[in-house]
Amino acid sequence: MFKKMITAAILGLGLAGSTMAMAAAPAAAATSTAQAPAAAPAFMSSAWAQNLCIAWNNSPTLTEKLAGSWVKNNGGKGYKVMEISDSDMKSTPPVQLEIALKGGKAECIYGGPIKVTKLNYNHDYKMWATTHNWQHMGSPMIAMMWGDLNFKGPKMEAMENMGPFGAFLKLVKDVPATVPAP
Repeated sequence: MFKKMITAAILGLGLAGSTMAMAAAPAAAATSTAQAPAAAPAFMSSAWAQNLCIAWNNSPTLTEKLAGSWVKNNGGKGYKVMEISDSDMKSTPPVQLEIALKGGKAECIYGGPIKVTKLNYNHDYKMWATTHNWQHMGSPMIAMMWGDLNFKGPKMEAMENMGPFGAFLKLVKDVPATVPAP
């Protein structure tokens, strides 16, 4: 099992993959009178970013482990910006999260369309990957090393927070979304 984990990490693959994401396909006609559950929002949409923000706040790894110097390194604006996008989805604009110190925790206070258009890469982050790589992201360090995850921002700060950074990447693939078919 250990060899499989190491191989998966080196290849930048998750062992389980996303169980929450689904390929976009026409919905089959319902055969019962029961109402079908609401479809998951589109991957990288504003609604999906709101759900990602909620998931962030439900992650003790992110809210507690990033509540120190990471969240406080915000350039005096009171929050950090994380811009994320999918490089395969050329017509879909990036989304943003804003993370602030609230009640001693690093909480997501906004998830949605771009609000901050000029990022300061001494404090803020910009990340992009292909749809496939977002959905199969393994270790953040390996993903960056192999070019599966592209990133601008404070690199040393990110290196010091690889555990929480890995938890964030797992959220990206685990938050329910309708993912475009390849």
